[in-house]
Amino acid sequence: MAAIDQTRPYVAAGSAAGFGSLFATFAGVFTAWMQARETRKALSGLSNRELDDIGLSRADIDAITGRY
Repeated sequence: MAAIDQTRPYVAAGSAAGFGSLFATFAGVFTAWMQARETRKALSGLSNRELDDIGLSRADIDAITGRY
């Protein structure tokens, strides 16, 4: 008889991949939220004149950053 030497623990099919994809999805959503937040903050800090120079108005900020 041969002895079986297994150094990795058994992981049920799909459970590790599911957690990894869940984490990747969460990380992607969090990154997109942070980028939208930074963009919204930067645009909100501009004066009306500066926004007009780049072709935007205060009402456009939420539409650009995904808030409706």
